[in-house]
Amino acid sequence: QGFLYTAPVREQGNIYKPNNKMMADELSEKAMHDVHTKEIDLVNRDPKHLNDDVVKIDFEDVIAEPEGTHSFDGIWKASFTTFTVTKYWFYRLLSAIFGIPMALIWGIYFAILSFLHIWAVVPCIRSYLIEIQCISRVYSICIHTFCDPLFEAIGKVFSSIRATVRKEI
Repeated sequence: QGFLYTAPVREQGNIYKPNNKMMADELSEKAMHDVHTKEIDLVNRDPKHLNDDVVKIDFEDVIAEPEGTHSFDGIWKASFTTFTVTKYWFYRLLSAIFGIPMALIWGIYFAILSFLHIWAVVPCIRSYLIEIQCISRVYSICIHTFCDPLFEAIGKVFSSIRATVRKEI
């Protein structure tokens, strides 16, 4: 009573302190399924197709023998196998050695980026927009006070000018 805005009342109670046991169990169950511990897809490891151009590099994309210049078939097969197996196992070796440190580095980088965006960039932009809004109001008042009468007077002066075009033969 007397307030312009009141918080909505929910039948289940406050979202942080539920009234009923079922909702409390549901919330605690949701808390257990945290985004950091969710199961990851071990089959489709690039669901957003970020690295399609890199992953699709095969032997034929790198090494090709034109017509009329062919090596022995056994050499060609061995080269193909060597390339494919080397690429596969060397990638696995590099990701085993550097995967976790790089994940740590990128995690720190994106945490810093998120922190700066949330706590510095957006507040600065919002503050700037608030200050610009005040300045724009003052600017608008000045324009309407000084320029509008001037331009209206100039318009009235030039509105009495009549131009006629005559064609002489």
